[in-house]
Amino acid sequence: MPIGPYFADFACFGKKLVIELDGGQHAGAAVQDEARTRVMEAHGYRLIRFWNNDVLSNSDGVLERIASQLATSPSHGCAAGPSLSHGRGELESAQ
Repeated sequence: MPIGPYFADFACFGKKLVIELDGGQHAGAAVQDEARTRVMEAHGYRLIRFWNNDVLSNSDGVLERIASQLATSPSHGCAAGPSLSHGRGELESAQ
């Protein structure tokens, strides 16, 4: 979903939450990820990132993290978009 000059993997516009799914090819992209995060945050979004392998191997933890973030936001609609992210993933609370 378009946000500024970027396309988010998943954006919940009503809850102002962006979820990025990152593969191993993004491991060395910290500077680009920080810039991308700053732009999305400037548009009012919270951004959480997950490594692709976390989504596949720890989907319960990923879903818990997403549910936790959604629970702290006002309720509106969400939309999924094509995966065009160029970021580094982190599984924050599910580890």
